[in-house]
Amino acid sequence: MDIAVAVKLIGSVSWSLPLVGQDYLEILSSWYCSFGNCCETGDCRIVNNVSVFSYPAGLESDLNRRLHGQHLAKNVILRAMRSFLETPQPAKALALLFHGWSGTGKNFVARMIADHLYRDGLKSECVKVFISLFHFPHPKYVDLYQGQLKKQIRETVQLCKQSLFIFDEAEKLHSGLLDAIKPCVDPHTSISEVDYRRSIFLFLSNIGGNTLNQVALDFWRAGRTREEITMESLERHLRMELREATDSGFAHSHLLQENLIDFFVPFLPLEYHHVKLCVRDAFLARSLPYTEDMLEEVVRMMVFIPKEEKLFSAQGCKSVSHRINYFLP
Repeated sequence: MDIAVAVKLIGSVSWSLPLVGQDYLEILSSWYCSFGNCCETGDCRIVNNVSVFSYPAGLESDLNRRLHGQHLAKNVILRAMRSFLETPQPAKALALLFHGWSGTGKNFVARMIADHLYRDGLKSECVKVFISLFHFPHPKYVDLYQGQLKKQIRETVQLCKQSLFIFDEAEKLHSGLLDAIKPCVDPHTSISEVDYRRSIFLFLSNIGGNTLNQVALDFWRAGRTREEITMESLERHLRMELREATDSGFAHSHLLQENLIDFFVPFLPLEYHHVKLCVRDAFLARSLPYTEDMLEEVVRMMVFIPKEEKLFSAQGCKSVSHRINYFLP
């Protein structure tokens, strides 16, 4: 039975009171789900497919297969998501801060999370993406943006209890905007009768990239593998870089000062063999044939730093999908 039929059936029911907004959506969802097995979550829009054993492949399987060189990010994200989604009544909304250079996988993983938590992925009405300089370009309009942002978050949560909010280029958000988000991440039961505790907030930032690069380089120079890097060796340095980033709103925000970020998620710089795996994935995603020589040639097009060691890709895997166009007929 499809959703159009469900809508038609609902329309034929005689209601004692008019239904609008969230009430109508919840009844529609419950009615439709009573005819199938799509709604283990109680909402057909939400799938929460995290397990490695699920079919189709869940978030864990996808991270293992498609995210390269990021053992810390993978472990932290899976632990955070499982714990949050398995808790019937979380104490607060989940807030994750993704750190790392451009191209290391922050946006890639944010999209992956949306795809595995929601039936329609980033297109879901439960998901909102904000890009700092695109959605909030003028500092003089911060007061206006605050009101608009609060309204969008509130209306999205009213529409979908488990909402996902993604803030790209989060280091460029004005501290006033971050503080507008704060009440939604605080451990409140509700604010103006809206319960935000099942919401998820992802902040994607380039801050911390220098710290991560230096730690990874130090390990390499000491003859140690990157897999030996632990969160304990990173988190204090990440917090310090955040607080010292005076040109970033995060340094002055209550989100950071009041420890409302639940997990710092580090994305390490990518090495030659990681980029090669990204190139292979790009060919496979477009069903294009490839050879080892072709993979090597694409990787050699990338810039690697530092100048002496040429160890890390300066762009991560960001431009890989465009570079394989060189091999198209």
